[in-house]
Amino acid sequence: MDKYLIVGLGNPGDDYAETRHNTGYMVLDAFAKASNIVFDDKRYGYVAETMLKGRKIILLKPTTYMNLSGNAVRYWLQKENIDQQHMLVIADEIALPLGTGRLKAAGSNGGHNGLGHIQQLIGQQYPRLRIGIGNEFIRGHQVDWVLGKYDEEEKQILQPVIDTSIDIIKSFVLAGIDITMNQYNRTLRKKPETKSTKQEGSENQIDKGDGGEN
Repeated sequence: MDKYLIVGLGNPGDDYAETRHNTGYMVLDAFAKASNIVFDDKRYGYVAETMLKGRKIILLKPTTYMNLSGNAVRYWLQKENIDQQHMLVIADEIALPLGTGRLKAAGSNGGHNGLGHIQQLIGQQYPRLRIGIGNEFIRGHQVDWVLGKYDEEEKQILQPVIDTSIDIIKSFVLAGIDITMNQYNRTLRKKPETKSTKQEGSENQIDKGDGGEN
């Protein structure tokens, strides 16, 4: 039976719930809810299991804290005898705007501490889904930004990406990384409309209308 490990990076505990750095946790929570499964507190992480068309999916939310995420990843890959090409790691990304994402078959850690520790232990040849959290912070305050909680408007912008991520996980398991990248990366790149962009758009339409009448 084919087995797949889906890892959502984050930090355990209520203090970190719904923070930008816990976006990976949030995706796995949404997937588990949609699949009607629950997480158990096991070694190095919260773990849940489900089946999809004869394939076993293991969801892992490491409880090692972000900087030691590789310990959980390596342990569960070895314990379940899963090839790392059958692993998808989901993490937050400050270099991408909120509401966007990027799916890659491999690559560098991009300065992300969780991905960095995974890379130290197993290399960088594994698929990853990076979800944008934006970088609207003052220089020197990156830590405050990534550990800050999403507000309600940001959650609304993020939700479509979380929904898409659920579909991406299923496609990754059933069709593989290449087909999934081809199918979803274009959608992930689209920046969502916010209240401000919608307002700007309506103002531009009014301006164009006025110009047409003159």
